[in-house]
Amino acid sequence: MNIIVCIKQVPDTTEVKIDPVKGTLIREGVPSIVNPFDKNAVEAALQIKGQKGGKITVVTMGPPQAIDALRECLAMGADEAILVSDRAFAGADTLATSYTLAKTIEKIGSYDLILCGKQAIDGDTAQVGPGIAEHLTLPQVTYVQKIREIRDDGLLVERAVEGGYEVITVKLPAMIAVEKSINEPRFPTMMGTMKAHKKQIPSWSAQDIGAQEDMVGLNGSATQVKRVFAPERKGAGEMIEAEDAQQICELLISKLRDAKIV
Repeated sequence: MNIIVCIKQVPDTTEVKIDPVKGTLIREGVPSIVNPFDKNAVEAALQIKGQKGGKITVVTMGPPQAIDALRECLAMGADEAILVSDRAFAGADTLATSYTLAKTIEKIGSYDLILCGKQAIDGDTAQVGPGIAEHLTLPQVTYVQKIREIRDDGLLVERAVEGGYEVITVKLPAMIAVEKSINEPRFPTMMGTMKAHKKQIPSWSAQDIGAQEDMVGLNGSATQVKRVFAPERKGAGEMIEAEDAQQICELLISKLRDAKIV
């Protein structure tokens, strides 16, 4: 089974700070990591390959330094990696990003399954995976928490929903976006890391993938971020204690009235 995993290199969000004057993220000196949800997607691909055989190709769109994220995925066990990097991609929103990745996948050609993480921790939109599927007119399943069965022509998966899960059969080729609960990503091995650093990773430009100029980067973005800011800290919450639920409700309503909320 030929599997393509789309990943993203993101800032370590525990280290991110916001410039109070410019209202922008301070990225200088901030370490970058592989998006955690994408590691789950790589692990899912490795487990599928372990059962069915095949090839895993990891793809990312980003600046040249994003190659480090690809090497980490190679060290985990992926077979090939492709960096899609071009100044024309700068400022891309989720629409332009999904288009660029879809064009990359078209250039790769043969594939049975596309795996993505549920969302990236720096944007939390959960739109890129579904966008790729739409550009490629593929069936898709999001919020996948378990792969129950791998069939020759499809997958039987569990999709997380509020209060439970759905069991869905999806025919291949398809795109599935996975939850963190689906698995525990393995650590790269020393041998895998050594091989990954020797591996030649191609870098494709917008021209290489046949992308239209008006569909990538800022030109292809339907949305733009106007401002980034840290929300103001609010006062600590108040715990309401009483003998039973009726008294708790009465106290809560009384406090809401006093605050003129209701």
